[in-house]
Amino acid sequence: MSKPRGHGGPMGGMGSTEKAKDFKGTMKKLIRYIGRYKFRILIMLVFAILGTAFNIIGPSILGDATTEIFDGLVQKVSGTGGIDFEKVTQILLTLLGLYLLSSAFSFIQGFIMTGISNDVSYSLRKEISIKINKMPMKYFESRPVGEILSRVTNDVDTLGMSLNQSITQLITSITMIIGVFIMMIRINIWMTVCALLILPVSMVIIGFVMKHSQKYFQQQQKFLGEVNGQVEEIYSGHNIVRAFNQEQTVFHEFQKVNDKLYRSAWKSQFFSGIMMPMMAFVGNIGYVMVAILGGFLAIRGSIQVGQIQSFFQYIRNFTQPIQQIAQVTNMLQSTAAASERVFEFLDEEEEEQTVPNPVSTQGLRGNVTFEHVHFGYHPEQIIINDFSAQVKEGQKIAIVGPTGAGKTTMIKLLMRFYDVNSGAILVDGHNLKDFNRNDLREMFGMVLQDTWLYNGSIKDNIRYGRLDATDEEIINAAKSAHAHHFIMTQPQGYDTVLNEESTNISQGQKQLLTIARAILADPKILILDEATSSVDTRTEVQIQKAMDNLMKGRTSFVIAHRLSTIRDADLILVMKDGDIIEQGTHEELLAQKGFYEQLYNSQFEKTTDIAS
Repeated sequence: MSKPRGHGGPMGGMGSTEKAKDFKGTMKKLIRYIGRYKFRILIMLVFAILGTAFNIIGPSILGDATTEIFDGLVQKVSGTGGIDFEKVTQILLTLLGLYLLSSAFSFIQGFIMTGISNDVSYSLRKEISIKINKMPMKYFESRPVGEILSRVTNDVDTLGMSLNQSITQLITSITMIIGVFIMMIRINIWMTVCALLILPVSMVIIGFVMKHSQKYFQQQQKFLGEVNGQVEEIYSGHNIVRAFNQEQTVFHEFQKVNDKLYRSAWKSQFFSGIMMPMMAFVGNIGYVMVAILGGFLAIRGSIQVGQIQSFFQYIRNFTQPIQQIAQVTNMLQSTAAASERVFEFLDEEEEEQTVPNPVSTQGLRGNVTFEHVHFGYHPEQIIINDFSAQVKEGQKIAIVGPTGAGKTTMIKLLMRFYDVNSGAILVDGHNLKDFNRNDLREMFGMVLQDTWLYNGSIKDNIRYGRLDATDEEIINAAKSAHAHHFIMTQPQGYDTVLNEESTNISQGQKQLLTIARAILADPKILILDEATSSVDTRTEVQIQKAMDNLMKGRTSFVIAHRLSTIRDADLILVMKDGDIIEQGTHEELLAQKGFYEQLYNSQFEKTTDIAS
């Protein structure tokens, strides 16, 4: 299970965040990547700056209205005049117009940036999807499935969301700080100095809280991952837990981890919670200092009352973007970490999909030749040594051996999921490396022990073998696979929708559907992984008949688990510890009295014991 990466922390995002190994390099890559949207980004920048600028001017105009009202009241009290409501109304209407413009610009800026971030996420997912089809099998076999899925889902989502929030927040915050600072100095330089004195205190508080809370947020994420992993594990194996009466043990284990999560979450949220009250307290002290100084200057006639009111608004508008920039810094770390993982995936080595002057698969008959094949997953550890064999079209080749012997390795070489280290595998005299990979794999049909059906109708699942097949061809394929009868007993027949786990049909019925899919594809060469170990005897007979129909006239490679089913094979390859140690027909191998005979006799003895 991939570890969840939280963004919780002080100030809603200033806690622990996964950091990129190369922050600068990754951000440069990301900037180059989003450079394709530079025109839209430029428009977004203009609207963001204008929207913020109009917002900055607002308090100054509101201060003019306050001054006008204050002066009018003073004049009215002294009997020399009164409040000019027409002027006040004009000022307020101007202010309303500015705020409406600011809101409109901010809305347009947000709309554009949301479009950009969504386009970035869409493009990355599309590129990842294309990349997956070009990557070698060794990449997927050397990494957990959850980690790869996390690149497509979590990392792209994190990148898109943080990109949308961080860029606009950064632009508006920087514009706000610069603009507000200019307006504060314009009002009074000494009041500005007084207001700036609270910043170092605020930074010390933020640093103190972050220093003490970070370890608790890290613990929170760690224990949250453990809790999620335990829940997922227990839920998926719930029947086993109940069968062995382990409910109490599981409960106590969960309670231990949950208690740790509770303690770390309580401490992290406590530190996060005290941030705002402490910042508010420091801010209020700053307001008091500015108010005293402002009152003193107003008495001396150095400043107007409305300007003091404007200055208070500017103080709030000055400290808020500073806190936002701190959040953005943390968000950018998250953006960089997610980007780095996505770009690492996109930069992974690809396998060549096409070759110059590729061999056509038209007219090929399915003769397969192994010429002095040497192969190892690692160059220093060769597991297939100098293997040679001649397979004629229509022959049945069985691959046998104990668990972990390397039976699937031969299949991976045939499908060219891996290339041989030396030697060659030929189809009708043509080296596998001379075919385009897609063309090569179209010659093969596979029926594996682990059936794969997707959320769709039975008809669509069979048609997956050949997308342009007619309904009549699908029905004929199902009949050949002995699947037509059970399909017609389903509520909607061929239009019955299989759910995500395909729980509405049995394991054996799933296998018959995959065989029907392979029959419809009409491949030259078949790869079969016997899948009758988990079904009843009657279903096993049906599956075996369906496989026999499927293999008629086709070169077939069968990974055999029950040796009694491959007695009629034209060639049996016996594997042990990754190497082919014996080959021949059933009778020839028994006559050699070697490893195959031991395997065969051990299975026969088990069958006899069970029968007796």
